[in-house]
Amino acid sequence: MTMKVLWKHPQWQQAMDRPRAWGWLTWLLLLSLVLNVFWAVKSAVHKPFSTPLDYYVRLHHLPLVSDTVRPGGGAPHPAHGPENVIATSFFTDEFATAIAALGHSLVRVNTTAARVALYIPEQVSARGLCIASASGFTPRPVARIAPPNGGRGIYHHFLDQYTKLRIWELEAAGARGVVYLDADTLALRNFDELFALPFQLAAVPDVYEGRKGFTLGFNAGVLFLRPSVAVFREMVARIGGGGYGLHEAEQSFLNAFFGAEVARLPYAYNANLAIKARAPALWAGMRDEMRVVHYTMVKPFTRDNKAYTLVPMEELEANARARSVEEGRDFTDEMALWAEVWRETYEVYGETLRGCMKLSDTPGAH
Repeated sequence: MTMKVLWKHPQWQQAMDRPRAWGWLTWLLLLSLVLNVFWAVKSAVHKPFSTPLDYYVRLHHLPLVSDTVRPGGGAPHPAHGPENVIATSFFTDEFATAIAALGHSLVRVNTTAARVALYIPEQVSARGLCIASASGFTPRPVARIAPPNGGRGIYHHFLDQYTKLRIWELEAAGARGVVYLDADTLALRNFDELFALPFQLAAVPDVYEGRKGFTLGFNAGVLFLRPSVAVFREMVARIGGGGYGLHEAEQSFLNAFFGAEVARLPYAYNANLAIKARAPALWAGMRDEMRVVHYTMVKPFTRDNKAYTLVPMEELEANARARSVEEGRDFTDEMALWAEVWRETYEVYGETLRGCMKLSDTPGAH
């Protein structure tokens, strides 16, 4: 009876009504919070990735079509000739055997172009230099180009990659057309037709396994370019100018520099393993036309993808096959291909390669 009497007093009734009001207010606040979180997540998930064209700034004044093929500019550049160069680069000994395999793959496809391998003398040993040049690449020493911002924000494996821009200096060596191939590539078919392209730069759009997928930006692991010392100097002058993401080093810079003018090549010219991981049907569909396979996601010549630990030459074939399946990705055919090319490389150039092992492995000692 006492409780019933108490509820008749107004002050007690107000005390009981107040939690009800607080309850409705709490639910409204929670609903507002949930909706805000929902729209924030939705915006983040569906927001397109920015590209170099989203923040495009004109960084050069090169003609879209090379002067060598424009009307009145002389005869078109031939697909075959002494002024065509296939270039690669390596800045540590860990990639020397990869370049030896790449060189042999170029022999297998009967390319007529000269072959040049850029290297940083202070970072490569006499042994590494000997191995990399065993299958036909002529070594070309170059000075390192330091990354901007002291290297901060750049993936640690890419800190030397701005040095790759020196392929544009090959004009001084007489080159008119250059196909650049990263050391972690193999040639599957002849691609000399690229040398007849009229453009300043041509490359294949990049592909990622994750949400980014197929992108507008290009992958710098395979490039066709018209070398120019003047363009090289202009690029170097603009490296530290900002306006592009630093994480992917020279690839990000080249996308900013040439983003609106680059000619985009079919995927067959840079068969990035990420294509197989992302779209197996596309990979299967272009298999018979592939010119170059690019071992982006798994390096068959290293123990793992973290330290790039050097693998003895006698173990490379088995190492490549052992890395066929990693983290749920099956690259059995591609690893078997690299293993087979290396087996041939070691058979053909074995005497030279074994002789290389007698040389110093101290970087800078040539």
